[in-house]
Amino acid sequence: MNATYAILPSRIKAVVIDSIILIAAMYGTSEVFSLFDEVSNTLRVFSFVLIFLVYDPFFTSAFGGTIGHSYSNIRVKREKDLDRNISFPMAVIRYVLKAFLGWISLLTVTGNDKRKAIHDFVVNSVVIEVDKTN
Repeated sequence: MNATYAILPSRIKAVVIDSIILIAAMYGTSEVFSLFDEVSNTLRVFSFVLIFLVYDPFFTSAFGGTIGHSYSNIRVKREKDLDRNISFPMAVIRYVLKAFLGWISLLTVTGNDKRKAIHDFVVNSVVIEVDKTN
């Protein structure tokens, strides 16, 4: 299968969309918590961390990408088998590195043929463009 590797603007678009979704999810969770008389700070922090840490890895491993990836017509796949999504543990590592390195990781996309970011190199993933009709 010949792949077209995702360009930087598509990846940035996905990050922006996912950031908005994460903020909305955290806001919604906060609104739900406000319906109750007492919600411990521990539960609030745990909920926000869970949302932050699970959203990207879950969608990436289960569906090949997040909602932002879907709207950007890109998917995260295994470099050696473009028909397979990366595993959940690899998606967690990829996401933690992406979050930790931030824009530095994304800016490395333009420096190689497969347009891989640092976090893609670490977990052997690639981000490919998909047909808009799929």
